[in-house]
Amino acid sequence: MNSLQALGQQSLFALEMMAVLASALSGVLGALRQRMDLVGICVCGFLAAFGGGVLRDILIDRRPFFFVEHQGVLLAVLVLSAGSAILVGRRGLESGERWLRLPDAVGLGLFSATGVHLSWIAGQPPLVAVLMGVITGSFGGVLRDLICNEIPTLFRDHRPYAVCAAAGGGVYALLTWGGAPVAAAIAACALVTTGLRVLALQLDWRLPPAERT
Repeated sequence: MNSLQALGQQSLFALEMMAVLASALSGVLGALRQRMDLVGICVCGFLAAFGGGVLRDILIDRRPFFFVEHQGVLLAVLVLSAGSAILVGRRGLESGERWLRLPDAVGLGLFSATGVHLSWIAGQPPLVAVLMGVITGSFGGVLRDLICNEIPTLFRDHRPYAVCAAAGGGVYALLTWGGAPVAAAIAACALVTTGLRVLALQLDWRLPPAERT
């Protein structure tokens, strides 16, 4: 492995590490809002952090799973979950969903970028790679919400969520087709996905609901 490949792998690991920690934090905050105990908080943080990546790896037959290959990251997630539960407490959370928004949006963007990239380099067709990015970015949040006994945000929030991940994945595909550097395509995917989600929340963009008959 040459130095350029090693640098690329290190950058990808750093990106996935940030995605894992941001998503774990969203899981912790969701668990705190539901007044879970320490075990529940750690489980919720784990599922939010690794759920989307595990499903992606199963679908594209990639082994080992990220948390198995990098057990230090698994330990970091558990420490973050326990530490956040102790430091943040429940007082400042009220019932405010706003506490979940930023780490959830950041995790969505970073995971979507790593998901589409890993699927792309694994030889998946472009549409499938974009779909894997959406799954990687959103499925951890689905598991988090299910554990918290809530209808997942992906299904109940009319503000674009999976659509943002799909848009970011589309940007990755277009840039890659155009010969852009891999780092630029990954960064653009993460920024577009996170930026669109934040704008959707701030400006209250909403997808039209299904008409009732």
